Amino acid sequence: MTNGIGGTQNDLGLARRLLVIAALLAPCAGAAAQPSPYRHEVFDAHMHWNQEPNPFYPLDKVLEIFRNNGVTGILATSRPNKGTHQLVEAKPQGLWIVPFIRPYRVRADIQTWFKDPAIFELIKDEYKRGYYRGVGEFHIYGNDAAGLLVKSIVDFAVERDLYLHAHCDEPALLQLFAHDPKAKIVWAHTGFSTPPARVRELLDKYPALSGELSYRSGIADGQGKLSDEWRALFASHSDRFLIGSDTWINERWFGYDTIFKTYRAWLGQLPEEQARRIASGNAAKLFGPRPTN
Repeated sequence: MTNGIGGTQNDLGLARRLLVIAALLAPCAGAAAQPSPYRHEVFDAHMHWNQEPNPFYPLDKVLEIFRNNGVTGILATSRPNKGTHQLVEAKPQGLWIVPFIRPYRVRADIQTWFKDPAIFELIKDEYKRGYYRGVGEFHIYGNDAAGLLVKSIVDFAVERDLYLHAHCDEPALLQLFAHDPKAKIVWAHTGFSTPPARVRELLDKYPALSGELSYRSGIADGQGKLSDEWRALFASHSDRFLIGSDTWINERWFGYDTIFKTYRAWLGQLPEEQARRIASGNAAKLFGPRPTN
């Protein structure tokens, strides 16, 4: 029997069944098209546990936040450095702490540290503790980086194989390398808005330069989709980037979960090998070997 439009009843029934199956499969196909968030361990390469005079969150709360977000390593700094001392001395299970010397005693030092001889003495005294891997994060812009005190700190770091964690504009970054091209610099925020093409040029010119990506604009759009420019940059330089929270104010602690959900969303859009490097592998390469206990 025909159905009046050129087909049989059996044909019509088969077509209906195929439409039902297609409808059932459509949501699965759509879900499969969406990349899954990155679900492996991550390293927070820009963490401040500031204490002026006391931290907003106690140590046990901070460690809980790390655990809840799969953070198994941190580049630890604080203002003043006693927060970093407490983190190191606590020896928290499952958390690798990479301590850096912060050249600040109070927030006002941000404006004057690079011309204050007392800060260089602070750095030298802190280094005697024997466990620091770098100096920073410090803020420096333009010609302020050309001063003799800054050169002394760069020389001090290079001589002792320490990293410099620099929150700086491009002129200051170039001046830091002019003091010594062997300086190992983690560029906080990767220039904030420096065009990716220029970031690529700087990475190619300075092999010891790494980019840390907190507050970095343009990586993903408003819907969380990774931009084409950054996808290409990560494809060629995934071994040069780190991610971080930059908990410089209490609001960043409140938003810690969201910060790392955002990272995990765009990391999940990268090939697995690239994502692992940025999430934690590059930190292990720079600051390792990671302690086994």
